[in-house]
Amino acid sequence: MSDFASLAGKTALVTGGSRGIGRAIAEELARAGASVIIGYRSGAEEAAEVAAAIGGRAIQADIADSADAARLVEESGALDILVNNAGLTRDGLLMRMSDDDWQTVIDTNLSGTFYTCRAVARGMLKRRGGSIINVSSIVGIHGNLGQTNYSASKAGIIGFTKSLAREVGGRGVRANVVAPGYVQTRLTEAIPEELAQGMLAQTPLGRFGTPDDITGAVRFLASDAAAFVTGAVLVVDGGLGM
Repeated sequence: MSDFASLAGKTALVTGGSRGIGRAIAEELARAGASVIIGYRSGAEEAAEVAAAIGGRAIQADIADSADAARLVEESGALDILVNNAGLTRDGLLMRMSDDDWQTVIDTNLSGTFYTCRAVARGMLKRRGGSIINVSSIVGIHGNLGQTNYSASKAGIIGFTKSLAREVGGRGVRANVVAPGYVQTRLTEAIPEELAQGMLAQTPLGRFGTPDDITGAVRFLASDAAAFVTGAVLVVDGGLGM
């Protein structure tokens, strides 16, 4: 365990922590010394596997439901770190997008972030400390064809987090955003190959990201090494968004 960005003695909740970027984040925070709770909606076996591997706990909850999100935070106990990573896509062109596809994405990605942040804020403010990291996307900054719902949810997370940072900063609570680029996970497998290759061609580092590429940014923002960083958007995209 490195002393830099150490999380020894801290407790973290990672939503959507059973797979992909969330799993990699949970593993990294554990390596940094944190006690980690895995929040998951589905995939109980995967969540249990991750929790066992890192010596943490797994709690099932659907953060798109306000009461369930509050229960998740309550069952997690006193939290020093909240990582809102849970998210989903329902891609489609605007003219063909159903009300359900719009609302489902907004409910999970944006409202879920609001629900968990609201639930965790009281305890962090009372303890006068804490770090919230909300995972957005480069799509929330630059947009993307066929993702008006996803783009809106991820852009909303950025504005939400900046406002939150202003509200809670006076009590020593920090709120920041990590915005990944194209990272190879189950979520991005649905992107058409032609579009994916176009994104690759525009990425200066010349490769797609992996979940492990995102974890260092989250660990840094979660730690006391980032004690004077709040309201920031840390883009981890290989240069795609320049």
